[in-house]
Amino acid sequence: MLVHICCSVDSHFFIEKLQQEFPDEKLVGFFYDPNIHPYSEYRLRLLDVERSCKRLGIELIEGPYDYENWLDAVRGLEYEPEKGARCEMCFDRRFEVSAHKALELGESTMTTTLLVSPKKSQEQLIRSGEAFEASHGVRFVAFDYRKNNGTADQGRVSKEQQLYRQDYCGCLFGLTMQRDQQHRLMDEMFSPISRQILPASIEERLAMYEYRMQLEDQAIPYRILKERFLNYRLIRSSLKAGDSVVPSYPLFYSTISRSSTEGKIDFEINGQFFLNREEVRFITLDTFNSLTSSAYKNTNELIFSAPSVETEIALRTSLTQNPYSTSAIIVVDQIPTAKIHLLLETKTYDDTKERLIINN
Repeated sequence: MLVHICCSVDSHFFIEKLQQEFPDEKLVGFFYDPNIHPYSEYRLRLLDVERSCKRLGIELIEGPYDYENWLDAVRGLEYEPEKGARCEMCFDRRFEVSAHKALELGESTMTTTLLVSPKKSQEQLIRSGEAFEASHGVRFVAFDYRKNNGTADQGRVSKEQQLYRQDYCGCLFGLTMQRDQQHRLMDEMFSPISRQILPASIEERLAMYEYRMQLEDQAIPYRILKERFLNYRLIRSSLKAGDSVVPSYPLFYSTISRSSTEGKIDFEINGQFFLNREEVRFITLDTFNSLTSSAYKNTNELIFSAPSVETEIALRTSLTQNPYSTSAIIVVDQIPTAKIHLLLETKTYDDTKERLIINN
């Protein structure tokens, strides 16, 4: 039986149930989910599915990540609600490719782990599956493992297995509507030109779950915990001195009360130059290099290849002597002498993130 897999939270419980109900059936997992966006989120979900299938002892095949074809398939349905016409078209696309894969492998039966997801309509899934059974000759079997308290059991299994528990379905359009309804920043879509890994970003989670796999290979016990913290995203920034644009780099947690301010350097203390507005301070790149043991040649290089957020926070604390400081600290090649215009649009917000703790 070919089992189309959407994510580990659904698939682990679903496949466990299949193995219990059909112990003699050979199950082949097929991860085909071109709807997942951004690509880093796709990689993260695939990584956790690979771990799950390894634990369950089943073969896993990765389908193509043909995101552009998926976009073409759902064009015009971008604003459809969850469980609406876009979801049905998405199921059709994924089932069509899954049916072809089943035929290629010589499998006569297929199912999908989407059936166990409480966020999905089983009626839509069955309708799409039966349509492809009629057109492709691959029997679609709809197992209802939600009933008899199945959803609660699924939650228990996902916690016991420490599976990656994503908080959105997967597609860009569903994510946009969900974050709008929650009045939350859609920080999943931030991709800094600095290539810096941001706190609570998909990239941070991906690195952590890859590290988790290494620990498991070495049989090192660990625990994944959640913690609350103050998150931050830089939306845009620029600096002008007189009529000239000056390369500049705001340290993490740099904020001002509005999106822009103007002023002149008022005074200097220990290599920090203070603007006469908005508690803004400037340091030179030489100072930055000295305090962080870096060797950046110019601020442009820093902009495109920033150090870790942890390095920036440590520098901020050292400069301000205040672990709660959110004053703007701007790195420049040389301290401007002309009138300064600073644009700094940011967002600070309460958030949660996962942290991996090694059990000693």
